[in-house]
Amino acid sequence: MSGRREFHAIHQPRAEAQARQLLARRDELKGQWLSWVAGQLYQLEPAEYAAMVRRELQRLSEQSPQ
Repeated sequence: MSGRREFHAIHQPRAEAQARQLLARRDELKGQWLSWVAGQLYQLEPAEYAAMVRRELQRLSEQSPQ
């Protein structure tokens, strides 16, 4: 397995769970959610993991009504 594929396989479940947690705060934070979530994503490391969480957030946002 390549390094990138292995990283993705290992961290995908955690990235999806974290994205769900971030998305769960959207109704609570309302108009402030976008800047709050950007700050949360900025703090994630490594950058590859942050990108995974960002993609999961996008995917989950498209599935759920806003």
